[in-house]
Amino acid sequence: MDLLTVFNITLPLTNPVLIFSVILFVILFTPILLDRLSIPHLIGLIIAGILIGPYGFNLITRDSSIVLFGTVGLLYIMFISSLEMDMDEFRKNTGKSSLFGFYTFLVPMVLGTLTSFYLLKFSWITSVLLASMYASNTLITYPIVSKLGIAKTRAVNISIGATIITTVAALLVLAIIVGMTRGEITPAFWIRMAISFLLFGVVIIFVFPRIGRWFFKRYHESVGQYIFVLGMVFLGSFLSQLAGIEPIVGAFLVGMSLNKLIPATSPLMNRIEFVGNALFIPIFLIGVGMLIDLRSFLTDRNTIVVALVMTVVATAAKWIAAWMAQKTFKYSATERGLMFGLTNSQAASTLAAVLVGYNVILGTAADGTPIRLLNDAVLNGTVIMILITCTIASFVTQKSAQQTVLGEITTDEMPGEADMEEKVLIPLGNIDNVEELVNLSVTVKSNARSGVLIGLNIINNMQQNLAAEKNALRLMEKAQKVASATENTLLPLVRYDINLVNGISSVVKENKVTDLIIGLHEKRGITDTFLGDLTNGILNTCNTTTLIYRAVQPLSTIRRTIVYVPDNAEKEIGFPYWLVKIWNIGRNTGSDLIFYGAAEIMQLLQRIHFKHPVTAEFRTYNDWDNFLALSKEVRRNDNLVFVLSRKDYPSYHPLMAQIPLFINTYFSTQSFTLVFPMQSGVAEEVQFNATSPSMYEPLSGAFDKGDDLLRIVSRLFRKK
Repeated sequence: MDLLTVFNITLPLTNPVLIFSVILFVILFTPILLDRLSIPHLIGLIIAGILIGPYGFNLITRDSSIVLFGTVGLLYIMFISSLEMDMDEFRKNTGKSSLFGFYTFLVPMVLGTLTSFYLLKFSWITSVLLASMYASNTLITYPIVSKLGIAKTRAVNISIGATIITTVAALLVLAIIVGMTRGEITPAFWIRMAISFLLFGVVIIFVFPRIGRWFFKRYHESVGQYIFVLGMVFLGSFLSQLAGIEPIVGAFLVGMSLNKLIPATSPLMNRIEFVGNALFIPIFLIGVGMLIDLRSFLTDRNTIVVALVMTVVATAAKWIAAWMAQKTFKYSATERGLMFGLTNSQAASTLAAVLVGYNVILGTAADGTPIRLLNDAVLNGTVIMILITCTIASFVTQKSAQQTVLGEITTDEMPGEADMEEKVLIPLGNIDNVEELVNLSVTVKSNARSGVLIGLNIINNMQQNLAAEKNALRLMEKAQKVASATENTLLPLVRYDINLVNGISSVVKENKVTDLIIGLHEKRGITDTFLGDLTNGILNTCNTTTLIYRAVQPLSTIRRTIVYVPDNAEKEIGFPYWLVKIWNIGRNTGSDLIFYGAAEIMQLLQRIHFKHPVTAEFRTYNDWDNFLALSKEVRRNDNLVFVLSRKDYPSYHPLMAQIPLFINTYFSTQSFTLVFPMQSGVAEEVQFNATSPSMYEPLSGAFDKGDDLLRIVSRLFRKK
């Protein structure tokens, strides 16, 4: 007896629980099986869609639920691709993105139009529409570069920018051609399109970030933040539809508008990536596979010819465009492979164009069959083109991405770097600032998902009781949850000691801590007593880069980080180490860095900035006796960073003793960070080895040469 009959199961499946179960197991086991064959997971999911779809074993129909999840997955791909963009690199390469976008749109348009007209014998209007399908592309291989951690490289940034240019251009061609076939191309058509596109762009680019900053400053609950972001993505996509543009453009622009509000190291970014890669994007790929009917090639010779021409022309045109960009920009062959792999895959806008063209009826044949703008052969050929181009793109992108990663390891890592380990100690005493302290610790690390985080709570020996122990456990539990949301592990440590300063100093020495981050309560000022105890206890006995942080708003909502650098700061041992921490705030949060300091230091920072660009300004300022004049430059959403020192060290200034008073009086509503660099003499000195410097060894002398500093700082900027 048929097993399906025994359990009263018919094909295709109709039980929603069983359908979803099948899809989940397909998502789970497809990558496991394909790893042994070295086949990209993306292709495996498309093939799985063919097998379980209506043209395969007919297990599942491509119903409204698959379409819904697939739409979410497509929007997710576009949203994440712009959300993870390095906006500084993107701005720097805007011209290159535009030029590559021009290449990758024009070459397919020319080749596609000519081959469709002369080889496939289509009309000019059909040929142009078909060529616009070749010109567009979907970032279906973006998850490959994202998982390998090279999403912020210049080739990837340029490809993402070019993709949105070609997609918008191709969709405009589609709208114009459909309008021409319906006789709608009038002056009113152009005016309506221009106004709607302008309004849509202004709302998303200028209004959405303000709404996002307002929300994130007031609501910190993780689920609520995720739902808010998802709602903004779909709202932006809907506004894009209202403007007469495909929703993928709206999703992409929403990602750009929220880019600085969702740091790459934040728990929210981790949740966005996790849900998309685990569920929505795989279902989209499976849904694409369900469209493919391989049997049509056995019954229609014309379909084979059309599919062959479409696939060859689309692939060749995208490769030529990538080759032209490589030669123009003088990029490597590996970067050319990345650009080709990211722009060759056809899916979203291609499907949209072919379905729109297929549904446009030009007339009726003698036998009563409708004459379509794009016929059945083009529809079936498009689906095959999608499968083949996605397959080629996946293999090329994976190979080029792996070569890029290997190249970075070879050129950027210094001897022994793999053995180095950052250890960040976070003393915790207040439940209200645990999340912000952990987030700051992850943000300033040289590598967001490596190194060690240590959470510490000190219980006074004289006040030891059950309530104190329960509070310590509660603090550690929350800190561990926040850290795990960013794929970091936090080691909880509860210590009994005579006082806070003595406990922290002991833990720093026992665990060889490299960085110390201390939090202040949002509503309390900073006292001279606090700094005095800190200086006499921790700073004079522990050789760590120490940050004292008070957060009055989430780090992700900070627009500018203003750094006050004292004279001769570059002559101290700890200069490159604290600088990397502050630099990482700009790299990981997207906030603008504004440095104030002497001309010599600003010139050095500009040299560093040239090699490691972030959004930064360097302003010369020498009148530290009139320090309060700078308070006029401070804005509402700024984070103030004061680089301090100790007496008898090169960068010490008597004004530093008044910093607590200035903060309490003039900057009580601002987030601020006090930075105390590591300095020689506070711990045993270790002789500096120039050929293989340990990442946090105290150096035996101050830095006097800019080239030496630049070299050390560059080595500390390890790739993410």
